[in-house]
Formats: sequence, structure tokens, C-alpha cells
Amino acid sequence: MLGFFKKNCELIAPASGKVLDLSEVPDKVFSEKLVGDGVAIELSSDTIVAPANGELSLLFKTFHAFGITLESGVEILVHIGIDTVKLEGKGFEPLVEQGETVKVGQPIIKVDREFIKEQGFSLITPVLITNPELVTDIEYISGIDVDAGNHKLFTYKLK
Repeated sequence: MLGFFKKNCELIAPASGKVLDLSEVPDKVFSEKLVGDGVAIELSSDTIVAPANGELSLLFKTFHAFGITLESGVEILVHIGIDTVKLEGKGFEPLVEQGETVKVGQPIIKVDREFIKEQGFSLITPVLITNPELVTDIEYISGIDVDAGNHKLFTYKLK
């Protein structure tokens, strides 16, 4: 009954490209939602931006992934590519430091897509809520092209 008063929240696309359902990600950790719930983007841009306002709470030392903790406690993970941890940071340039407060649309990591593809890695990028127990009513979009920082990726409500 009080669900009517729950706030609608949204994540903005952190990268440009085609949105895919997680079931299309060629890695079971993501496709079976073992790390969290969300969607993926097949990258067509070189800059990954913050999908929401929050604290950059995790920046992997290999720069292939980062986490943002929102004021609500919701945690977002952006994992750039599949198995790209094996590149040991090559092809990734961090633009902010862990612990910084970031704003939606702010550039976080620059990627060398050509280099990563030449090394044989997929650029499919999962964007996940890693603590989905805090949210409800997640509504995804998939099968469309989005622009980094400009298009809504999915919406949810806080429990």
C-alpha cells in the first residue's frame, strides 16, 4: 500500500553502445546474475562515465572495473569488458581516484577499445546493482543504442 510513496531511481548509461540483457553476456558470473542485477552495454565509446551520483568506492588496480556507492547505500558495479582483468591495466586510463565523490556523467575511465579488441577481449560491459536486496521494481531497457551520460539505462525503487 505504501509502495506508491517509494521514490523512483534511475541509472544513466555509463557508456555509449547497444544495451544487452545480462543473459547475453558471455560470462556466467554476469549472465546468471551472480554478482548483481542489471544490464550490459556493447561499447561503442572510449569514455566510461558515472551512471549516478555517489562515491567512487572501488577502483580496481587494473582499472577494468569500478564501483560507486550511492547515498541510498545502493552499490553499482561497472565492469568494462569480459576477462579484461587479464590486461593488467593496459588499455585503461583512470580519470578519478578511489574515494572521490562523482557526479552522473562525469568521466571515470578512458579505454583504448582498439587495443582491447586487438588483444582478443570482448567489450561487453555489465552495469550492475550488486546489492539488489535493497531495491525493487527494476525495469530494464535492452536492444537499443544509448549515449553515455544521456540515456536512462534502468529504473528501480528503494525498498
